[in-house]
Amino acid sequence: MKQAHRNLIVIIGIVASTFIWSADNEIYITQSGATANIDIEQLGISNLIGGIGSTAGNLTPLDLDGTSMTLDINMIGATNKFFGDIWADSFTGNYNFTGSTNTFSIQVDPSNTYGADSSNHQVNVTGASNTFTLNQGTSALAATLDLDWVIQGSNNTITSNINIDGATNFVDIDGSDNTLTYTGSGVTASAGGYFYLDHTGGSRTFNVQQLSTQDNDWVKITSIGSSGTLCVIQNDQGTSLGC
Repeated sequence: MKQAHRNLIVIIGIVASTFIWSADNEIYITQSGATANIDIEQLGISNLIGGIGSTAGNLTPLDLDGTSMTLDINMIGATNKFFGDIWADSFTGNYNFTGSTNTFSIQVDPSNTYGADSSNHQVNVTGASNTFTLNQGTSALAATLDLDWVIQGSNNTITSNINIDGATNFVDIDGSDNTLTYTGSGVTASAGGYFYLDHTGGSRTFNVQQLSTQDNDWVKITSIGSSGTLCVIQNDQGTSLGC
């Protein structure tokens, strides 16, 4: 898969009999090159797309390297896992999860190989007790990142760490007992970060930190529901006392 404009489509289905579920399908992909378009669909339970923290058959990655890439993930079922190392500039990721107890964990360009800028992530979740982690530009600048989460369900955990530089993080959560942890950090003087949370549901736990050291940041939160905790820290210098 070294050629540009190469499309990859992977579809795995799991068929259930009356008494036994087949399970544990695994996908291993390494892609290097520009303008790749990759589509992956898994149906069923206990499937794995390899990458960070792979287990089962000890897969190594989902490893995508290049510029102007597009990745579409569609996982339907329970206890599925998607891990990935993405080293990209102008990257588009569309992730759709339907079901419970799924795990999603990716990092995008942590060592600034391509710059990690001009990326667009759309995460759509329907289900309960899922765990999602997305780290963008963890030691680089996630310039003009557009990150959108739409979460429908209860007891989900969402964690995101972004090295913000004009990044936008929009989170829409509908359900109870959800936990959100977001940290936006950066040292650039050129652009801050924007975070918007729209939430409906009870017993929530939200921790939002914006830590640009040389710029302005913006937070907007609309939350409807009873009980729970909300902690917001904005800091451009000094030491936070915490919540």
